[in-house]
Formats: sequence, C-alpha cells, structure tokens
Amino acid sequence: MLGQSAASFRHGSKHTGTLMLRLKKTVVMVGMMGAGKTAVGTALARALGAPFLDSDEEIVRAADRSIAEIFERDGEAFFRARETEVLNRLLNGAPCVLSTGGGAFLSEANRLLIHEAGVSVWLRADLDLLWQRVRHKTTRPLLRTANPRETLRGLYDARLPFYQQADLTVDSHASLSVEDMAQRVIESLLVRPDVLERT
Repeated sequence: MLGQSAASFRHGSKHTGTLMLRLKKTVVMVGMMGAGKTAVGTALARALGAPFLDSDEEIVRAADRSIAEIFERDGEAFFRARETEVLNRLLNGAPCVLSTGGGAFLSEANRLLIHEAGVSVWLRADLDLLWQRVRHKTTRPLLRTANPRETLRGLYDARLPFYQQADLTVDSHASLSVEDMAQRVIESLLVRPDVLERT
C-alpha cells in the first residue's frame, strides 16, 4: 500500500493537494462478465479526470443493434471482428479508461493492440462472486443456456489463461466498494510511470 487514502487520489488529474496524476496511456479493463469492468472503470475515470468508454457500447452504436441482436443475426465471429476494429480506433485516440467485453481479451490481435498502445488491467474475481453478479441479468447472450451457472464456469475455465496474460491484475472481493476497487487499480497503475504519471 502507498499510504495515501482513497480520497487523496480522487480527481487526481485536477487537484489532490500535493499529489496530481496524469494518464498517459489508455487503461483497458479486462475480465469476465460480472467482474466490474464498467462500474470500476467509470469510477477510475472519474478519479483520474479521464474519459470513460465502453467498447461494447461503441459496437452497439456503430451497428445500431444490441449485442444480443448482433450475436443472433450475424454470429459471434462478426461481432469479434467489429470488436477488434473498435478497440483499434479507441486505442489510437486520446488516453482514456476503456471497458471491454468479456471475450475481447481472448483474441491475440486484441491483446497485442492493447499491450502496444495501452495497459491491460485484469479484474480478477472468483466464480461465486461472478455468478452472484450476473445470475439475474438478461443481457448476457452467452448465458442463454439450460444451465447458465455451468456455462459461466466453462467460460471462466477457458478464459483464465488469457486473462492471466494481462499487464496488471487487481483482485476483486464482494466486501470492496466500487471506489475501493478503483483505488486498488490506481495503486497498481502507479508502478507503471509510462501509463500513470505523478506530477
């Protein structure tokens, strides 16, 4: 731990007393559905005074269809191709906090894009916590199966080796608030002065 309170980091790029932070590269949140990529990413962006973007929302906007509709009409391969196009465009824009869909980091091309232009942060959460968060959601096309919990377990086991390749890992716990998690991400980013600079 670095000793500063969570409050001391809030709005870091604007003013934190003696500590100011400047985001130099895009921070890409990766991990399973339910890991908190959007919620934590939003809080992180707010704390750093940086824009927050969601790659899934950008795909939906470009296609003018929901992700579930894209999967149903065009298939997963079509969706993944659009995902790579969107990631490439966003990573070449101004530094931001970027949340990605759960499957985005499985692609070697995506991992390379993210590693070269930004930094990946894996929000690591155990299966029980993930299930607790996603079991009542109806917006997860991959969980529309007869046994969604076992489907989630299969996805978790298959994707773990890919998430383990992320540049940084931050552990998620049910007892931690979204702001606590954003603070943990900031602390992990401070070991990367090429990404987050103290000014």
